[in-house]
Amino acid sequence: MDSVLDDLVASNRVLAREGVLDGFGHVSARNPHDTKRYFISRSRSPALVERADLVELDLDDRPVRPTDAKLYAERVIHGAIYKARPDVMSICHNHAPPVVAFCAAGIDMVPVCHLGAVMGQRVPSWDSRDEFGDTDLLVSTPEQAASLAATLADNWVVAMRRHGATVVGRSVRELTFRAVHLKLNAELQLQAIQMGPLSPLTAGEIELSSRTNLSDAVVGRIWEYWTSQG
Repeated sequence: MDSVLDDLVASNRVLAREGVLDGFGHVSARNPHDTKRYFISRSRSPALVERADLVELDLDDRPVRPTDAKLYAERVIHGAIYKARPDVMSICHNHAPPVVAFCAAGIDMVPVCHLGAVMGQRVPSWDSRDEFGDTDLLVSTPEQAASLAATLADNWVVAMRRHGATVVGRSVRELTFRAVHLKLNAELQLQAIQMGPLSPLTAGEIELSSRTNLSDAVVGRIWEYWTSQG
């Protein structure tokens, strides 16, 4: 358990430093010993998160133990996805600017380099207007969160129109790798489309590259680098 919580704190800081998160956004980790619970920071900017900020919630997003901590309004995203996806062990909701650019334009994000393959074969797009009309764009009700989780389905990333993205993984470290490289791939795709026609990865390349990139050796190498940066 300690290693999961340590990784969750580190992920908050890494994702902030890598520009995936800023003052907003959040990361969680499922409790590996009780999969109907998860850990997430109290409402705090990710770069500042410490172990003492972590709160354990049930899948209805309620604190397991009494707390006076202010919680993220969009924590319902996490509970809904953990309910829908037993394989998911970590989740990040973010507003990385290059990702939001695609969400605003309604253009699909596709893998354009080998590291971008970790985003998966498809990134579905969820639009709150389709079911909920005019809102403040936050996913703050169980109904909205369940709709988002349904759109994610069995994919690793779901784009959120005019808002951001939610990324999932089978571990905190895998999730962190995927969230960082989704953002970097979006930057490359934005640059490439200004230069000429895209040559995105094939389905086979996505499968093979993703398998290589998510190996313990590769993820361990980049995790060591990220966590050495302070």
